[in-house]
Amino acid sequence: MHFSSTSTSAFSSSALPLPLAAYGWDADREAEFAPYAERGLLPGRVVRVDRGLCDVVTAAGVVRADTEFVVPRDPLKVVCTGDWVAVDPEDADPRYVRTLLTRRTAFVRSTSSKRSEGQILAANVDHAVVAMSLAVELDLGRVERFLALAWESGAQPVVVLTKADLVPDPVALSYLVEDVEASAPGVPVLTVCARDGDGVEELAALLDRGTSVLLGASGAGKSTLANALVGEDVMGVQATRDMDGKGRHTTTTRNLLPLPGGGVLIDTPGLRGVGLWDAGTGVGQVFSEIEEFARDCRFHDCAHESEPGCAVRAAVEDGELPTRRLESYHKLVRENQWIVAKSDARVRADVRQDWKRKQAAGRAAGEAKRGRGPWRPAPPR
Repeated sequence: MHFSSTSTSAFSSSALPLPLAAYGWDADREAEFAPYAERGLLPGRVVRVDRGLCDVVTAAGVVRADTEFVVPRDPLKVVCTGDWVAVDPEDADPRYVRTLLTRRTAFVRSTSSKRSEGQILAANVDHAVVAMSLAVELDLGRVERFLALAWESGAQPVVVLTKADLVPDPVALSYLVEDVEASAPGVPVLTVCARDGDGVEELAALLDRGTSVLLGASGAGKSTLANALVGEDVMGVQATRDMDGKGRHTTTTRNLLPLPGGGVLIDTPGLRGVGLWDAGTGVGQVFSEIEEFARDCRFHDCAHESEPGCAVRAAVEDGELPTRRLESYHKLVRENQWIVAKSDARVRADVRQDWKRKQAAGRAAGEAKRGRGPWRPAPPR
């Protein structure tokens, strides 16, 4: 990243407040903040948000601030853990967050509501750490879903298989790693036993600069992993359930924690649902081998279902592409189209028209198979 050599900000590069430098403050942020410094506002990074209030780390320490002045209609522009903000000076009572600085990246998922809304989980993230527990059967489809959102956010994903001590057979463990690597092209895959410290040092080396967000389902061992990375018990941890070996839900808010080797970590609550949110590019990166095969399809808009000359289907038949990967690809593409269509009338019309074409083709194929000739709608009575 290029850093500007000069700045008009009240905070000079040579005298960057240590707390902010540790949290990711740099010369580019300093230059962006200059107009707010002239108004007497202070820079800070949001470390936690709770019901309209947030904790912000500033050069003077952590302060509590109200977000009333930055409550937008767009849910993707609300104050979030990881945001850089301008807050009122120390003598203000109450103190308010006055504005957000530009977000470089944002990790967003769709909400579970029927409305077309996204939910931002973390801002200004460089690494997205996807934690998957080896205490239960690996869900490769869930891995792919997390990775699609991670790539779309602009962050570099990393998959961490936690509780590796529960798979003592090294051969079995290597097979699990291979399965995940096949589902995560271009993504580092690490095995970790945070309780014993195995693999933690290697992960810490990947996260020693910038901001990382820790993602995963409840019980994936995120809080234990966060404690191991930070080097102290900063997050509460509960024992696993006796009935199935799963961990219990521990973290209830998103927290930003400085790492001893540099960089910061955002620990998030367990995610029950991981809905896509306009993640077409991310889906393409997760299934990069399918995108590669698709270049040789006869039709540029091939859906890789029943079209003639489909190179992707041919790769499945030749054993070059697992059927599960193509099925997962279709599922995420359809889901993403549906999410986009909810808020885009043009896309919604295209999806509806495509569905009608597929229905007509299916009926025609059924009639032809039964020897009844081309399908025609029944005449009105």
